[in-house]
Amino acid sequence: MAAKDIRQVTPEHVAIIMDGNGRWATRRGMPRLYGHRSGARRVREIVKACPDLGVRYLTLYAFSTENWKRSPMEVDGLMTLFRRYIASETQALLDNGVRVRFIGDRTRLDPKLVAMMQELEQTTACNELLHMTIALNYGARDELTRASVRMADAVRAGKLAPQDITDETISGYLDTADLPDPDLVIRTSGENRVSNFLLWQSAYAEYVFTPVLWPDFDAKAFDEILMSFSARERRFGAVAQ
Repeated sequence: MAAKDIRQVTPEHVAIIMDGNGRWATRRGMPRLYGHRSGARRVREIVKACPDLGVRYLTLYAFSTENWKRSPMEVDGLMTLFRRYIASETQALLDNGVRVRFIGDRTRLDPKLVAMMQELEQTTACNELLHMTIALNYGARDELTRASVRMADAVRAGKLAPQDITDETISGYLDTADLPDPDLVIRTSGENRVSNFLLWQSAYAEYVFTPVLWPDFDAKAFDEILMSFSARERRFGAVAQ
């Protein structure tokens, strides 16, 4: 298949579990935060590559609800990194037509970080070239729990009838209500698990588990996975024709 044909079947929405930063740093005799900083620089390359590769939606798993179990030093370092990323990348994201959204529970995050997140969302709200979603303090079970509470409140208030709840209703209460479901989920670093990421939304997504550690996952590696996606037959439960 020619390259131009491959681009026609590029997934519209790609979600990535960015794994392997710590191991990448440890193998180089460096602290884990060094790997996280290198991983943040890799985000810039992948975001820049998406429009040329035909990807319109990119969701990145940055910090899970389980990541609070890491050492206080690493957690504090990650939160500092998130603030620095927003401060340093806002203008480039705006100039490159990237709209940014955040999903996850913001109540446990530092108020200053939350304010920066909200400002970035507002600043980039009119951009349409690439829709980037950052999952920060996100966990799919936590998301479904929060959505269930909101639905229960709506039922109690008489705004929602239990018999009217459908798949679409549930999707509308999730953090990703305004986004299409991912077509492709990529996990770097060689781990073969989904780690509580977009469990509802990824019901029919294709998965790729690559051994490449996130700081080494460049645009070429990304392109190769997108090309392999074109060879997959997505049947959504139907029988192959």
